Amino acid sequence: MGRVFDALKKSSTADTNATQPNSGDNERQVENARPIPVLPSARQIEEQILAGSKIAHVSGEQAQVSASSAHTAKVSGAALTHGSASRAAGATLDAAGATRSEGFKSYTVSPERVEPHLIAITQPRSGYCEKFRSLRTRILQAGERSQMRALVVTSSGIAEGKTLTALNLGWLLAQTEGVRALVIDSDLRRPCATEYFGIEATEGLSEVLGGQVRLEDAIVRLDPGGLYLLPGGQPRDDVAELLSGPSYLSVLTEARRMFDYIIIDAPPLGIFTDANVLMSRADGAVLVVRASKTRYSTVHKLLEQVQPERLLGVILNRTDETTDSHSYYYQYRYTKDERRVNGTKQKGLSGPHEEEATA
Repeated sequence: MGRVFDALKKSSTADTNATQPNSGDNERQVENARPIPVLPSARQIEEQILAGSKIAHVSGEQAQVSASSAHTAKVSGAALTHGSASRAAGATLDAAGATRSEGFKSYTVSPERVEPHLIAITQPRSGYCEKFRSLRTRILQAGERSQMRALVVTSSGIAEGKTLTALNLGWLLAQTEGVRALVIDSDLRRPCATEYFGIEATEGLSEVLGGQVRLEDAIVRLDPGGLYLLPGGQPRDDVAELLSGPSYLSVLTEARRMFDYIIIDAPPLGIFTDANVLMSRADGAVLVVRASKTRYSTVHKLLEQVQPERLLGVILNRTDETTDSHSYYYQYRYTKDERRVNGTKQKGLSGPHEEEATA
């Protein structure tokens, strides 16, 4: 502080001498007058303190650069246990303003490369796709009526069609006007959503939960449908521990902020406990069973584990029933044409081939 006082005293003396007039007529008045000290400004005091201090000795240029880039530059010091830190370390999933409405990596999905059973892409006008549209309508109604926006799709065992159901449903939800839909591949033991879509996205939920990538960097957009996908990433064995921890809850919480509907492809309910954990954090669940394979006793046992208010329904997959979307339009046109002819005998309709022959 002694150096600071001397600097202030010298500054006051220099300013006083600079204010004394040089005229001889006023020399006597100046001698009898008490000098009025001019106090230095706050900036001058700050510069003098920095100049006289060995600890806080920083040039003006360095101070300006540090102030303008303090939020991006790396910081090191004894107070940091790991030696360095950056702004990215504070960008957690719960951080305010961390979400981005756009900027996701996008992939163009080609019908020639996707799994053929993704009929929402390969056969959008088929009768089977209409079944999924009916399921979409029920999901939308449940979302408006019961606020079911995060839905788990699971099954009793493997090869029952839960993943295809989740992807078809998600693709159709994304095509609904005003709806932003996200599919999360949470079957981390066997992640396969990217293979079904025919894209190569190596990072996903596994890396997000492991802290390697951010959620916004792992989500991809699938064009032209507009569906958003969080791939599973690399397979791993500690799935139950990750899905039960706070990291997955943070992922789901952040996803709710960005999207209207979330479809979670969960592991089979009859094999792993992961689906039960996901159901407790989601709003509802759908159970997919396969005809001529899943036993009724197994389904009954699984339904006892699920809370009734969370179960939206059961989907029966791979039935022997054949669905032909064209039969409705053929029958409508056939009846309309018959009504134009008066006095003709009413004909029966056995199928689309008969209609094509008479049209």
